[in-house]
Amino acid sequence: MNLKELSQKLGLSQTTVSRALNGYPEVSQSTRRRVEEAARTFNYRPSTRAKGLATGQALAIGHVIPVSSKHEMVNPIFGDFIAGAGETYARHGYEMMLTIVDDANELQVYDGLKSRRAVDGVILHAPRMDDMRIPHLHKLGLPFAVHGRASGCQVPYAWLDVNNRRAFHRATDFLIDLGHTRIALINGLEDMDFAHRRRDGYSTSLLAHHIPIDTSLMRSGEMTEDFGYQSTRDMLQKADPPTAVLASSLISALGVRRAIEERGLVMGKDVSVITHDDVLSYLQNGSDVPIFTATRSSVREAGRRLAEMLLISIAEPDRPLQNALLEAELMVGSSTGPAPRKD
Repeated sequence: MNLKELSQKLGLSQTTVSRALNGYPEVSQSTRRRVEEAARTFNYRPSTRAKGLATGQALAIGHVIPVSSKHEMVNPIFGDFIAGAGETYARHGYEMMLTIVDDANELQVYDGLKSRRAVDGVILHAPRMDDMRIPHLHKLGLPFAVHGRASGCQVPYAWLDVNNRRAFHRATDFLIDLGHTRIALINGLEDMDFAHRRRDGYSTSLLAHHIPIDTSLMRSGEMTEDFGYQSTRDMLQKADPPTAVLASSLISALGVRRAIEERGLVMGKDVSVITHDDVLSYLQNGSDVPIFTATRSSVREAGRRLAEMLLISIAEPDRPLQNALLEAELMVGSSTGPAPRKD
């Protein structure tokens, strides 16, 4: 049903119906209720653009992706986060704007979004240590929320993050309890805040158990399958190879398994593996029994919750900024077992 047909059924002008549905104050409450009830009955929805013109809002949320990290667009982690956020936007009548930009122009893009009133707020992805985008957005006055945190950033901001330090401390403790002392870390890029926190949790656990930190067992890079494979293959060729591997991504963990099996070893018997599992829709860690022992957290749910937090801050600008720290579960799968005995 279109606006003209709805207007005819109500016996009102299209202008009156449009104004009633789009929040214009001059429409009486009785007429507004009558129009809204009819719209629900006939499943009619006004255009987002028309509603935005009436309220002075764009009714859109921006997601800016630098070219250097454009691989995020096909990364299932990013896809699940966007899907979760999109569910929240749709429920509140908002749309999503994705923008790919040259790294050098990212801050100017935020300036343009603000000056054109193209969006009502933005979600910031993949924060780095002391991320310069956060104070820039704070100064700009454009509402924003961060998926993660930025250590060293002094200005207040809304964020939602997984407790990465605790998750990797607990995972390392678990491997040590199984008798492992040669534990490798295959981490994300360590200028990223989450990777820094994961390395800190891993290192703190080792030191608490009086196990020296061996930097030759630590790798940092983009969390691809090949990175997991190459890193594990190289470390397994060492004279004193790791008996356990802690991976920052389920995607990297698939490469870890490939390297283990290529060497004729058995995952969970000869080499134990723990990974971080973002509970992805299209890359499942087994069904009833997890393939990998994992620190588990739903990235889709993170998208839903962070989008909700941002929309609240837009609707209630005087409300204190919200922060949410999610705890990851440690799910035991078939990829871990006691450390193998030395001959």
